[in-house]
Formats: sequence, structure tokens, C-alpha cells
Amino acid sequence: MTMPIDATYTIKRPMLTEKSTIGMSELNTYTFLVDRTASKDQIKSAIESLYKVKVASVRTSLSKGKTKRTKFGYSTDSQTKKALVRVVEGQSIEMI
Repeated sequence: MTMPIDATYTIKRPMLTEKSTIGMSELNTYTFLVDRTASKDQIKSAIESLYKVKVASVRTSLSKGKTKRTKFGYSTDSQTKKALVRVVEGQSIEMI
């Protein structure tokens, strides 16, 4: 059993890219940058409580941080996790 996490801590920000806007308009799918430790159930409940919509499905993707060469050696960016949230037909999330 996982501990409940505050919804604003789970969802960091929406990702507005060219590919995600196509998903919003055609597939009713929204992309969010989320906390790395958040599970799909926690993401689903956070989206439903923040945006007052019914979530149909959640897909997650964990991206490895990029390695960069610096003057003092190598450094890596932190890992990021994004969630693709599909909303029930007829509902939408207002992205500004």
C-alpha cells in the first residue's frame, strides 16, 4: 500500500509541446510532468481532484537524465517522469 501524496505535489506541470497538443485535440490525451515516485493510481486521483474530470487511463514514462560534459568532468540531469492521461469522452481539461 502506498502513502497518499498531495495532488499538487504529484502533478508538477502540464507539458505543452507540439506532439502533446495534437494528442489533446485528437486523442483526448493530456501530458503532465509528475513526481518520479508517484504511481498510476496516485496520478489518476490527483488529476481527478485538480481538474474535476473522469480519467479513463494513465500511461507513464520514465526518462533517464542526460549526461553532459563540463569543465570538471561529467554531470547528469535528474530523471523525469511524464504521464499521459486519457480523459473520458466528452470531458476536457482547460490548458492555458
